[in-house]
Amino acid sequence: MEKNSKIYVAGHRGMAGSAILRKLKAEGYENIVVRTSKELDLRNQQAVANFFAQEKPEYVFLAAAKVGGILANNTYRAEFIYDNLAIQTNIIHESYKNGVKKLLFLGSSCIYPKFAPQPLKEEYLLTGALEPTNEPYAIAKIAGIKMCQAYRSQYGCNFISVMPTNLYGEGDNYDLQNSHVMAALIRKFCEAQMQNKPFVEIWGTGTPKREFLNVDDLADACVFLMQNYDSEEIINIGTGEDISIRDLALLIKEIVGYQGELRFDTSKPDGTPRKLLDVSKMHALGWKHKIGLREGIAQTIRQKFGIQV
Repeated sequence: MEKNSKIYVAGHRGMAGSAILRKLKAEGYENIVVRTSKELDLRNQQAVANFFAQEKPEYVFLAAAKVGGILANNTYRAEFIYDNLAIQTNIIHESYKNGVKKLLFLGSSCIYPKFAPQPLKEEYLLTGALEPTNEPYAIAKIAGIKMCQAYRSQYGCNFISVMPTNLYGEGDNYDLQNSHVMAALIRKFCEAQMQNKPFVEIWGTGTPKREFLNVDDLADACVFLMQNYDSEEIINIGTGEDISIRDLALLIKEIVGYQGELRFDTSKPDGTPRKLLDVSKMHALGWKHKIGLREGIAQTIRQKFGIQV
């Protein structure tokens, strides 16, 4: 990928896509193509075909997706499978048809079986049942992985698939009904601090463990892999470290300086008990995350809520 290569970032307004766009610009890549969802509906096969025929990108970062937290995944099951299948199918196929040199497909760690051994190795894909709450989304992502592998096998396309862990940071969604756990907790604690609330309610028991990667580290990893990775095998992107939801809540509470109590709503679902990625493949390639959890959360709070922590 040269500095003047034509690069299409699909989903450039989303959390991952916007971080990839920032990273590319910071690295001096100038010939970047983007379209908003109003300008180009990626679910529309003909519209995507016309776009690729007109623009002829050389490299594609496929970060466009319909995403959400546990409630959104479980509520909008049809939308999550239809929209994601349509988006990735159209982009992957048109990338093949228009001779794209390389495509990077962003999957998700939820593709792994619910009760797979920890940490999650890449080869655990399709070895067991998925977490039911986000199964439609996970199946769409698995289909994207298999499509990239099939197009590589049949047509020789250099399409790679990467599996990021849970992301947080700039561009996250802070809607309390549809957000992921990190954004929801950051918002709850910041608002509780600013409004002097006596307690913060946390969904579930607090016992599940999760791994969190700052989205700017993800973008760094994606650009690194576009330059250095050409295998059909999926590759995990994460920190290799996890934390319980309870301990995460306590960490955010401490960073914000909140003095109230924590209340756990055990009527809400916990989801998968643990989800830690094995990132030894990434480390072997020479990439490691740079932003620590405490530092990343503090930076996010300053950016989003203007609280000096």
